[in-house]
Amino acid sequence: METPGSQSSLHRANLQRVVRAVRMAGSLTQAEIARTTGLSAATVSNIVRELKDSGTVDVTPTSAGGRRARSVSLSGDAGVVVGVDFGHSHLRVAVGNLAHKVLAEEAEPVDVDASAAQGLERAEQLIGRLVASTGIPSGKVIGVGLGVPGPIDVETGVLGSTAILPGWAGTNPRDELAGRLGVPVHVDNDANLGALGELVWGNGRGAGDLAYIKVASGVGAGLVIRGQVYRGPGGTAGEIGHITLDESGPVCRCGNRGCLETLTAARYVLPLLTPSHGAELTMPRVVALAREGDPGCRRVIADIGRHIGSGVANLCNLLNPSRVVLGGDLAEAGDLVLDPIRDSVSRYAIPSAARQLSVVPGSLGGRAEVLGALALVLNEMGDAPLLQPAAPVPEAVAATA
Repeated sequence: METPGSQSSLHRANLQRVVRAVRMAGSLTQAEIARTTGLSAATVSNIVRELKDSGTVDVTPTSAGGRRARSVSLSGDAGVVVGVDFGHSHLRVAVGNLAHKVLAEEAEPVDVDASAAQGLERAEQLIGRLVASTGIPSGKVIGVGLGVPGPIDVETGVLGSTAILPGWAGTNPRDELAGRLGVPVHVDNDANLGALGELVWGNGRGAGDLAYIKVASGVGAGLVIRGQVYRGPGGTAGEIGHITLDESGPVCRCGNRGCLETLTAARYVLPLLTPSHGAELTMPRVVALAREGDPGCRRVIADIGRHIGSGVANLCNLLNPSRVVLGGDLAEAGDLVLDPIRDSVSRYAIPSAARQLSVVPGSLGGRAEVLGALALVLNEMGDAPLLQPAAPVPEAVAATA
């Protein structure tokens, strides 16, 4: 029997620290494991040898800083995880192993008015098909990350009011999907998962404190503090879309006037261009036209950027993040939207906070949330922080629009 403080319990704790570090980074050299865990090089070497002999990790030759090294990653036999992302009109699923390799990925359209039961049934079918396509037995799935576009009660797992998937409000997608699949399911909103995706694989790598801003049908922010997503006691942290910018502005779905969302979200902005560009305009098309030089679309994009920048300035004054990552369709506009954001931050944020902030576009595009769902599962499997050495961006496999 192990006793607290005994050599055997210390050894087991060290084993778990090494496994957690490797799992969260995808792969690490032994020197990186030592730096991440605080263990000595000799201890790491012995633990890696033990884990290799047991089949838990794979060790392959590599180089680091021009010197020979050994890369350690979890064995492909250790299991796979699944990421699921529900959006306004899409369902995207990815299957990945514990070495951060995406094995299969696919997206398909969904009916925004469908019920939660219908949506989860589609997800169950797509998960089964993708896992089967990898040749990995379904029993190897050890966890699922689920992203939904709305606030999640962190204690109950119940989805709050959402105008994006109205048929899902009041449901518990975590428990319902877990019941269908028979494996643990971890759920979070799309902005938080976008933050995780960019933190682990995208333009958030290396930043301990960042905000991921997503502007689509709604506006949300995923907040990362000291390498961990901050959700708040009720799970509603990051609702930047409901910062009041104009008390005499349009009435928001939350009941207030002039929220940031009413000045930036697609359903409020696109009608501004309907008289000149037609009713079939979409936000990706607006971005494309703006990049081509269309003056009306450029003006709308710039206005959106200035309003987002006002909200970001508030975040700077409250949380002082080192980086803001802009996700969603707007990120494709590049400096057309980023420069107005930076101008507003410079104007409205405390100078010391503004000087420390970098505003960058997301690098993962529409994959940020589903990759964040994979990262969510990996994070929930242990208590190691997500802030690890940069991992390569997983290539899309069998991805469809």
